[in-house]
Amino acid sequence: MARISIYGAGAIGCYLGGRLAAGGAEVGFIGRPGVGDELRQHGLRLTHYDGRDWRVPPETIAFSTEPAAAAAADLILVTVKSGSTAQAAAELAALAAPNAIVISFQNGIGNADVLRAALPGRSVLAGMVPFNVIRRGAGAFHQASEGEPEVEDAAALAPFLSDFTRAGFVLRQHPDMLPVQWAKLLLNLNNAVNALSGLPLQQELAQRAYRRCLALAQTEALALLKQAEIRPARLTPLPASWIPALLRLPDALFARLARKMLAIDPSARSSMADDLAAGRRTEVDWINGEVVRLAERLGQRAPVNALLISLIKAAEAGEANWSGEALFAELQTGAGRG
Repeated sequence: MARISIYGAGAIGCYLGGRLAAGGAEVGFIGRPGVGDELRQHGLRLTHYDGRDWRVPPETIAFSTEPAAAAAADLILVTVKSGSTAQAAAELAALAAPNAIVISFQNGIGNADVLRAALPGRSVLAGMVPFNVIRRGAGAFHQASEGEPEVEDAAALAPFLSDFTRAGFVLRQHPDMLPVQWAKLLLNLNNAVNALSGLPLQQELAQRAYRRCLALAQTEALALLKQAEIRPARLTPLPASWIPALLRLPDALFARLARKMLAIDPSARSSMADDLAAGRRTEVDWINGEVVRLAERLGQRAPVNALLISLIKAAEAGEANWSGEALFAELQTGAGRG
């Protein structure tokens, strides 16, 4: 039975698990039948924007569609979409070993808490994957932006640190993940803007109108975080509070400065854009929705992020892409109503 279980073999799960398996770890994947068919036929090919390349032959991949495959795992990486966390928690509560360590490598803020509530007495850690993964088909998954996995610090992780090292990951540990999660979520507020643009991330961020949309959403969230006395961690060379000003700069100046901020593959799109293209429900309720819920807890409103949620819901129903200018005008109007 696999020592490490990937509970949700989507793009992130296959990439993390594939890298770990390529490094020699004993890994099992749990996911949908179509993914299993793909991996059994092609194996896994994991590529990195810096040119690195790893392979996992199909005959070495342990894949199951049944949650019970995680029953004997020592480490369970939960990589399902946020909307499936409650179901994953219920399934794991019935089968996870008492000494198993569970890490939520998911978007949003509260997924680890959902898992903890269902798994009392077990070690459940908050984690975060800061980079974008592109699913290219035929078992190929590409890391399209920079970053390393981040996780809550825990002594129980010690037996697994060598697995991540052999996989080529620098597993970054933090005593408090909440500032890290909020810092990632501030960056992920661009997911909705990118999805509505219909463009790759580099092309979208090259246009000031789209960046000003993101700046509106981030500024709204930063004001709420300040009121809540939550200081986001620094995930880029600039503090989170400085990024809206950077986003508002003219295109040429932004392009020069942004190259030092974050490496992004030209083909990268947000996971929300991928979900829209595939006709899947997006995670907007666990990204922009976190800002709206924070505002509600503080007795405030978050009209820009609430409007982005509404626009994504409309896009899920098939509405067309937005130009940067039209989207910015719409969000400004929404902010004025707030």
